[in-house]
Amino acid sequence: MDLKSNEPFWLIKNGLIESYPSLKSNENCDVLIIGGGITGSLIAHQMISDGYKTILIDKREICNGSTSATTSMLQYEIDVPLYELIEKIGEKGAVASYKACSDAIDNLEKITKQIKSDAGFKRKKSLYFASKKKDVKWLQEECKARKNAGFNVKWLEAEQIVEQFGFENTYGGILSKQGASIDAFKFAHELLEHNARKGLKIFDKTEMKKVEYHKGFNLVTVESGFQIKAKKVIYCIGYESKNLLKENFVDLKSTFAIVSEIDDDKFKNISSTLVWNTDDPYIYMRTTDDGRLLIGGGDEDFYDAEKRDALLGKKEKEILKNLKKINPDYHFYTDFVWAGTFGETKDGLPYIGEHKKFKNSYFVLGFGGNGITFSVTGMEMVSQFMKNKKHLLSDYFQFGR
Repeated sequence: MDLKSNEPFWLIKNGLIESYPSLKSNENCDVLIIGGGITGSLIAHQMISDGYKTILIDKREICNGSTSATTSMLQYEIDVPLYELIEKIGEKGAVASYKACSDAIDNLEKITKQIKSDAGFKRKKSLYFASKKKDVKWLQEECKARKNAGFNVKWLEAEQIVEQFGFENTYGGILSKQGASIDAFKFAHELLEHNARKGLKIFDKTEMKKVEYHKGFNLVTVESGFQIKAKKVIYCIGYESKNLLKENFVDLKSTFAIVSEIDDDKFKNISSTLVWNTDDPYIYMRTTDDGRLLIGGGDEDFYDAEKRDALLGKKEKEILKNLKKINPDYHFYTDFVWAGTFGETKDGLPYIGEHKKFKNSYFVLGFGGNGITFSVTGMEMVSQFMKNKKHLLSDYFQFGR
């Protein structure tokens, strides 16, 4: 499955940071991680920290799947609003899921400091505005639900949004204190390099072809014929899990993004704010650490990469038209356009835990707009699973829920 197209900004900006060898011998380990994107790199960091002999493999170059196409917006807000999630799964699970994403941003900052990251982690506020008058009522209900749950939020009227951010034709919105952004492509590479120095073995261009289940271990055969004996296998394969798991647990979508030329002065009013709205599909925007504006949206059902890529020109115009609605006087000079694939679940939550058909294994599959923060939560969950402990969110993130 092709998870990205055209010129993902992060891949062009950073180039080939690091390349790893393919597997050329039989290996054994405590933990085998399949998937070398941001999720796999975070889980590897946790496993090495916990003292497990760990191997990570990826069928591509490291981080060249959806991690190179992510917008890297770090939000605690889940795609399903809190008040609606409370109705779906109950207050305890809904609030815990939102708080886990909030805590994940704090934990991610700690990790960036720990490894002395240069991936541009920056604390930001988050503006979620009503794009239609009819959205005001439920968005104000959402604001109230978040306040009741203890989140630092306030309601802004349309005039305040114009004054603070220069956005016209909104109907008010929620301003949240918690949020951040990062270059996830670079950060994932940094994590892997940091942990490789601590004993993590990394093999790219190494595709899993077969898994044999035994008592207390799995034997994984890769395309070249070599085998890895692992006590536990952790699948961090994101949207490609759709090829591995036959049940209908996630809907694949294509999202489109554009990045402007560098222009620090134009973007000062939102340089410390993530922005998204109530449209369906919603638009989202953030600045980059080198002074560009990144805008995304125009989501479509994913059928195949060729059809998705054919929409790039049309979607660029659509996104810019939406930008023009809220910022009529601004001219956007496009530098990069690309598309990526993401997954949408019925409740906006990830799948983290065991699957009945995969013995001695765990899955960490972050979906929606919170893939990175869900993956950070997955670090804590997998750490507990490895010690045969249950996590507070296990029932809410499990398969078959």
